[in-house]
Amino acid sequence: MCGIIGLRLKNPELRPILGQLAVPMVDVLASRGPDSTGVAIYRHDVPPGAMKYSLSAPADDYDWDGYLTALQAAAGASAGAAAGASAGASAGAAGRAAGGVSAELRRKGRDAVLVTSLGPERVPGLLAETDPAVRLFGYGAAIEVYKDVGPAAEVCARYGVAGMAGYQAIGHTRMATESAVTTEHSHPFAVAADLALVHNGSFSNYASVRRDLADQGVRFDTDNDSEVAARYVAREMDAGADLADALRGVLKAFDGFFTLLVTTERSFAVVRDSFACKPMVVAETPDYIAVASEYVALADLPGVEKAKVFEPMPEEIYTWQE
Repeated sequence: MCGIIGLRLKNPELRPILGQLAVPMVDVLASRGPDSTGVAIYRHDVPPGAMKYSLSAPADDYDWDGYLTALQAAAGASAGAAAGASAGASAGAAGRAAGGVSAELRRKGRDAVLVTSLGPERVPGLLAETDPAVRLFGYGAAIEVYKDVGPAAEVCARYGVAGMAGYQAIGHTRMATESAVTTEHSHPFAVAADLALVHNGSFSNYASVRRDLADQGVRFDTDNDSEVAARYVAREMDAGADLADALRGVLKAFDGFFTLLVTTERSFAVVRDSFACKPMVVAETPDYIAVASEYVALADLPGVEKAKVFEPMPEEIYTWQE
C-alpha cells in the first residue's frame, strides 16, 4: 500500500503556493506509506536552453562548493580535450571552452539542483567522474525531484517543499513491498527529461520486462519494479510515442495490480489496471486538476466542493495537457 498525489495548476495565480497546497496532500497519506517520501516539482525558472539536475548528497555535511569546483574543472577539461582533438583547434579555443562552463548549484536541504547549459548527453558522465556517490534523481527544463527515507512531514520539511512555487507537483508515500527501503528506491522515478512516475501496487512480471529492456540497452539504477515501468515509458516516448500511447503499452506489457501517475513538462496522466483495485480519485476545477489515492488528500484544496470528482475507470488513460 502506497499513497499517490498529483496537482496540476491551471490558474497561474495559484502557482506561488504550489508547495503549500501539495505538502498537506502528501502528509495526509503518510499512513499509506511510512517508509519513504518523494515529490517532483515542475517550474520554469532557468534560462532558455538550461537544464536542471536534481542531485542527492551522500552526507548531510557534503561539500557542495568543492563539488561544483570539481565539476566545472571536469567539464572544462572535457571541453578542452574535445576542442584540442578537433581539426584546427587552437590552445586559445580550448582555454575559452574550459573557462566558459556555466553552472550553478541551488541548495535544498542536504541536496542541490545543478543548473547548467550542459546537456544530458554529457552531464551524467561528468557527475560520475566528479563524485560517483552523488546521485542523480531527475533532470529537465522544469522538474526538480526531492526524495528521502522517512515520513512525509519530515521529508517535505527537510527540503522546504512547502515554500516551492510551480505549476505541477506529484508526490508519493511508500510502503516497501518489492525492494529495499532506501532513498534510491523511493518514488518518483524520473528517468528521462522532465518525465516522472509514481506507482501504487505491484507488477507480477516486471522481471521479464526488465530483462527485455536490458537486452535493448536500457540501464537500471535499482531493482524496484516501479523503475521498470518508468524506463519502459521513457523508452516508448524516446521511440516517438506520446504519453498516452506509452501508457497503452504499459497496459499490454505489464501484469499486476497498479495505479500510475505519470507526468512530463506539459502532460499529466493517470492509468489503472483492469481490476482497478488500487484506489485513485480525481478532482477537476477551472483552477486545477488534482488526484490522490484517497479523497481526504483533496478535501482541503480551494474550491474542491465545486469540483468534478470521479474515480478513473479500469484500463482507461486520462491525460491532461497544456
